[in-house]
Amino acid sequence: MTAPEPVPFSTVLRTASSEEHEAAEHSSFMSHLLNGRLGIEAYADLTGQLWHVYRALESRAGQLAEHPLTGPFVDRALLRTAAIERDLAHLRGPDWRDGLAPLPATAAYVARVEELAAEWPAGYIAHHYTRYLGDLSGGQIIRGVAEKTWGFARKGDGVRFYVFEEVDNPAAFKRDYRARLDAAGAAMDEVERRRVVEECKRAFVLNGAVFRDLDARYPLSA
Repeated sequence: MTAPEPVPFSTVLRTASSEEHEAAEHSSFMSHLLNGRLGIEAYADLTGQLWHVYRALESRAGQLAEHPLTGPFVDRALLRTAAIERDLAHLRGPDWRDGLAPLPATAAYVARVEELAAEWPAGYIAHHYTRYLGDLSGGQIIRGVAEKTWGFARKGDGVRFYVFEEVDNPAAFKRDYRARLDAAGAAMDEVERRRVVEECKRAFVLNGAVFRDLDARYPLSA
């Protein structure tokens, strides 16, 4: 009797974190934003909070590119910081950096990403996966809603964060990304894989905390 094929690590990550993923995705803030119940200032604030997160994700890209585990994930086609800054200049004007402080949940998120990038590259992969694959997938829904709600040009200033100009075929890119995850998982022992799964769950929880902070900042009257 042949042994069953091992479950691909990308599948393990997706299924194990599905509850945390869904909770973040269906947060009150995101629901209100996608339903057009919030103003453009809330969207601009979300973009500003993401700027802090992506600076943390991408600030050590050069060093992480040299690491055998994280190297395959450092891909210039994914880099978002410059696109976010262009969006913020459009949304907030040339002085967009003024007053752009991280919310408490954002600061905690950034601190965790920076810690992992410096000390535990395998854990960094969990955050890389939750952010960039999410941007290539559900992020496109946000882009479409933003274009329709606030009149941004299609794939233009204001939504460039969600436009991956160097990714010609998103479906193929995501398949290749999952293959990279599977290869990374194969290079880890079982204890390390479990730790990465838990970090993936934590990444979604940290995302959800940012949404809760934003929800408190932009409450809707009953």
